[in-house]
Amino acid sequence: MKQLVLDLGAEQAHSLDTFEVGQNAELAHLMHQFAQRSAREHFAYLWGETAAGKTHLLQGLAATPASRYIGPGAAGEEFTFTPEVTLYLLDDCDKLGAEAQIDAFALFNQIREHGAFMVSTGAVPPAVLPVREDLRTRMGWGLIYQIHGLSDEEKIAALTHAAEARGLTLSATVLPYLLSHFKRDMRSLSTMLDALDQYSLETQRPVTLPLLRDLLSNATAADPKE
Repeated sequence: MKQLVLDLGAEQAHSLDTFEVGQNAELAHLMHQFAQRSAREHFAYLWGETAAGKTHLLQGLAATPASRYIGPGAAGEEFTFTPEVTLYLLDDCDKLGAEAQIDAFALFNQIREHGAFMVSTGAVPPAVLPVREDLRTRMGWGLIYQIHGLSDEEKIAALTHAAEARGLTLSATVLPYLLSHFKRDMRSLSTMLDALDQYSLETQRPVTLPLLRDLLSNATAADPKE
């Protein structure tokens, strides 16, 4: 059980196909165009609340050939333009330090000069990003999209579909309870669904509310911070 609880924080691989679209159909279509390097615009900026799916999309794009993901705390060389890389993915622009902002500014210019592509993200629209003005301007060069998080109904529908795909039967009260008593982002919810599936197999018990309560109780006991 302890090992199962520890696995709740495990990072799962992301892809464009596993992104829960919800109200973001146009954006999801655009990201597939960037993956194919067929988008008419070469720059896009995505913004939205934490866990809305920004990093999910960038890491999904990073799985395509000739791509480079640049995350928070990236070193200077990661901002160096390379002809072999045709898609650059700059995450959490609102967290860029002073030196990284200078490097990002230079990278934007080189991408435009060489006809490459870039998708960048932040917590807020480009106009109010806490970065230097010349970089803020470049963030707004292309398309700007707000990522809308899933509603509770959409989360339940997505988790129900995921459970059905793996042959897992959930009692009707499990998912509403999970949304009320656990982290609400889809990454955490999907990880908990994996844990429920595994715990159900290990204990030979159906996935019911008592099973979920047991798992949540053990997870809380194992991690007092939660």
